[in-house]
Amino acid sequence: MGYPNTDETIRLLEQLVSIPSPSGNTNEVISFVEKFLGEIKVNTRRNRKGGLIATLPGKDDRNHRMLTAHVDTLGAIVKEIKPSGRLKLDLIGGFKYNSIEGEYCEIETSSGKKVTGTILMHQTSVHVYKDAGKAERNQDNMEVRLDEKVHSEAEVRELGIEVGDFVSFDPRVQITPSGYIKSRHLDDKASVAILLQLIKQIVLDEIELPYTTHFLISNNEEIGYGGNSNITPETVEYLAVDMGAMGDGQSTDEYTVSICVKDASGPYHYELRKKLVQLAKDNGVDYKLDIYPFYGSDASAAIRSGHDIIHGLIGPGIDSSHAFERTHKESIENTAKLLYHYIKSAMIL
Repeated sequence: MGYPNTDETIRLLEQLVSIPSPSGNTNEVISFVEKFLGEIKVNTRRNRKGGLIATLPGKDDRNHRMLTAHVDTLGAIVKEIKPSGRLKLDLIGGFKYNSIEGEYCEIETSSGKKVTGTILMHQTSVHVYKDAGKAERNQDNMEVRLDEKVHSEAEVRELGIEVGDFVSFDPRVQITPSGYIKSRHLDDKASVAILLQLIKQIVLDEIELPYTTHFLISNNEEIGYGGNSNITPETVEYLAVDMGAMGDGQSTDEYTVSICVKDASGPYHYELRKKLVQLAKDNGVDYKLDIYPFYGSDASAAIRSGHDIIHGLIGPGIDSSHAFERTHKESIENTAKLLYHYIKSAMIL
């Protein structure tokens, strides 16, 4: 079998998570993906929202497929420069302040200058603040301590920092000898790496796809509308490749591919779900079926925007989503295998 190389996928994933790309500021990572695909002679185009689309021709050009993964991540934006010279944040994406407490971060000014800092509670020191442990982790109490000698709003502005500047979080990526991948932003850069390696394998093996297939690397999924446009009228099946959510009551784990049955938008297409399960069974792919209760995907955004498509959602299982994320190389591998068989399979028509 010409499956994509998992070790290469993980090395690519390391590169992707190391490029800051909070929703709204994704040009650098999109350029990286553009270059990767250009080097294997795959033509791409950007949509007006800044996402990237690659199209591989298929034997049937009357019926199309689209696969998506999103390269934008959680992040923040400067809301206010405080008189103390520290920054107040506004969050980008659906996560809680407690998940970024103590995190190293980077502020990018509009001129491109980058300033590092740390996200902390204002009442951090237990030697000074009696309520350091009990105070609420919220916008009023949390701030960025800059790694610059600044003590006033004016001194911060002299650095070039202004309201509206983007703030990204240190991914802290680690690959363990036991096969775990620990990093922020595995949602959804793990799936982006998987799709890019899949495209590379199709090109290297000169695989003739049964249908013309579009690959959308979307860049606004975390704020709800990444994959809801640029869907050709010929597109029949639309498969989002995103993270599988883990927790109490969930079936998803870090070793299998998660096939989503339903999320907050409602059930995914029943026939496509059954087809994905059958492909997994027929090809020895380890999988789990699951429901993600507080979740939406590029596929659900496409449905909500009125596209007449068959929609599905799969992805590697990610522990502690929107916080200190982790997965295992087996989950990456099983997701890649299912996608490999899916893109070569007959469509539901």
